[in-house]
Amino acid sequence: MNFAKRWVALVILAATTLFSAATFAQDYPTRIITLVVPFAAGGPSDVIARLLANSMSQTLGQQVIIENVVGAGGTVGAARVARAAPDGYTLLIHHLALTAAPSLYNNLTYDTRTAFEPVGLVNTGPMVLVGRKTLEAKTAQDLIAYFKAQGDKVTLAHAGVGSNAHLCAILLSQALGVKQVYVPYNGTGPAMNDLVTGQVDALCDQSTTAVPQIIGGNVKGYIVTSEQPLDVIKDVATARIAGVPSFDMAIWHGLYVPKDTPREVVLKLNAALGKALTEPLVLERFKAVGTTPFPKTEWSPQAHSKRFLAEIDRWGRLLKVAGVTPATAR
Repeated sequence: MNFAKRWVALVILAATTLFSAATFAQDYPTRIITLVVPFAAGGPSDVIARLLANSMSQTLGQQVIIENVVGAGGTVGAARVARAAPDGYTLLIHHLALTAAPSLYNNLTYDTRTAFEPVGLVNTGPMVLVGRKTLEAKTAQDLIAYFKAQGDKVTLAHAGVGSNAHLCAILLSQALGVKQVYVPYNGTGPAMNDLVTGQVDALCDQSTTAVPQIIGGNVKGYIVTSEQPLDVIKDVATARIAGVPSFDMAIWHGLYVPKDTPREVVLKLNAALGKALTEPLVLERFKAVGTTPFPKTEWSPQAHSKRFLAEIDRWGRLLKVAGVTPATAR
C-alpha cells in the first residue's frame, strides 16, 4: 500500500472511531450504572452516594446502584474503578483520602494522578471530634486536658489507614503534641458502633454521620474542624475556640470515572450530578448533617481536577511533616 492509500485508510479509521465514540456518548447510558463506594455501608460516603444515586438515576434514565468495595483506606475500591472499562458504567465516589493515598501506601496498583477522570465536586464539610458518652470531660477544653494528661492511654478510633478519620487523628495528635492509641476499623460505621457502646474513647468523624449521633445523645460532641460552629450542633466548639486552631480539616467528596472515559460521557454525568445538587431533598439532607454542596462555580470537571491535584500535593507535605512514611496497603 503506497503512502496516499495508507493516509486515506488512516483518515477513514479516525473518522469511524470518532463517529462510533460520538454515537456511544449520545446513546449513553443504556444499562445499569455502578457507583463504587470504597467504604462500608452506612458510613459518610455511603450516605452521600445513595442520595446522589437516587437523583442521578432519574436524570440519566438508568438505575445507579451502589457497590461497597471495602479495604485499605478506600484504595481497594479505587483500584476497582481504575481497572474498569472507561465507558461511564463504573463510577467512584471518594473523599480527600483518595488524594492522601499516594503518601500513605507504597503498593498502589494505580497512579492516583492519572488513573481517574474527575467528574465533579460534591460536598464539603468539617470533621467532628466525638467521644463516648461516659467520658468525664464536659467541654472541648476539658477533653484536650484529658487527652494531654492520659496520653497513650486514650483510644482513638478510625476507619482504617488513609481514611478521613485516620487523617484527622494524625492532625489532632500534631495539634496537641500527644499521640493517642489509634484503633483501626473496617469503616466508620463499625468504629462509631464501638464508640456508642463505650469500647473506645473518641473518634474524629465526618459531620454527615457524627451529627445524628450527637443529636441522638449516643455520643458527646466536642470539636468541629471549621471556622464557624455548625447550625445543627451550635454548642459544639470550633477548633479555634477549643484552643487548637491548627486542628483544621475540611472534608470533600468528588465523583470519578476511569481515565479515557469519553468527554461527552463525563459531561453527561457532570450534568446529572449538578442537577442532584440543586434538588431540595438532597440540600435538606446535606444541611441536616452539617455539610454543603460546592458552589456552582466549582461544579465543572476542570475545577474538580484542579482541587484534586492540589490536594495530592498538600497531603504529601502534611504527612511528611507528621513523619508518616508510605507503608504496604492491607
